[in-house]
Amino acid sequence: MSAIPQPMSTSFTDTLRRHGLQLRRLPLEILQINLGRLCDLACTHCHVEAGPKRTEIMSAATVERLLELLARAPQVHTVDLTGGAPEMNPHFRRLVSAARRLGKQVIDRCNLTVLFLPGQEDTAEFLAAHRVRVVASLPCYTRDNVEKQRGRGVFAPSIRALQRLNALGYGREGSDLELDLVYNPLGARLPPPQAQLEADYRRELSERFGIVFNRLYTLTNMPIKRFLHQLEREGRYETYMHTLRDAFNPQAAPQVMCRNLVSVSWDGGLYDCDFNQMLELPLGGTPRTLWDIETLDQLQDQPIAFADHCYGCTAGAGSSCSGALV
Repeated sequence: MSAIPQPMSTSFTDTLRRHGLQLRRLPLEILQINLGRLCDLACTHCHVEAGPKRTEIMSAATVERLLELLARAPQVHTVDLTGGAPEMNPHFRRLVSAARRLGKQVIDRCNLTVLFLPGQEDTAEFLAAHRVRVVASLPCYTRDNVEKQRGRGVFAPSIRALQRLNALGYGREGSDLELDLVYNPLGARLPPPQAQLEADYRRELSERFGIVFNRLYTLTNMPIKRFLHQLEREGRYETYMHTLRDAFNPQAAPQVMCRNLVSVSWDGGLYDCDFNQMLELPLGGTPRTLWDIETLDQLQDQPIAFADHCYGCTAGAGSSCSGALV
């Protein structure tokens, strides 16, 4: 069982109550699928603790069950694929192709370096052919900051991957191939304003490397798993949690992604979000899998499981898989 960080004196649910907020589930629109924890990188902020030695990987049977349920879920418009590196799952292309035939938008949360692994030589072309929206991790536009967070030698292939995606039409004006970038802070602090940072990224990436993109998303580092362990080693966990709590934004809270999203783990478990999945906090409070439901509509009225890591999604401008919330 994963360790859940200990609560502070003012819990997240107490804070919601104090602001008169009742965050109930909205109609399900997004299915976020964790295809496994295998990754070619081991980033310091990774809440999945993904890496090259992880063996958890979604099976073909689980992929087929997902497709069965998606075929009966017209209200789900987006399939959001994450990992690890989702492309390293051997059934990645089967899932993408079938979801697109069902008329779903597909998002690939790509770490960029995966595009140069053996066997992935034509992955960028596959993504373009299927009109997959790419959301790419790039925690900075400078080498030092990227490699402090993601490892030595990561910056150059990340830039080459973005240039390759641009060459295929991604991020270019008039193209329907969307390329978004993701920023995570280096360390225990909140992201800067998203619009300001996006302008900096556009200028620097264009001037230095000729790279263009659609949007930049700023994400808060979540105090769980690998980043939590780093905070504890440095004696900064309590300070960081108080930073998040003190920055609670009641305007951001109603926009949190768990209201219209369900997260599916590599083994078919059901969760409110990818973060709850890593803490083994099941959707509705009862452990269930894809095989325990007949339709995704059954998840509609389930309560949302909140804990104190949720302060990470509601601090400042807010944080979700689509960036700042307000």
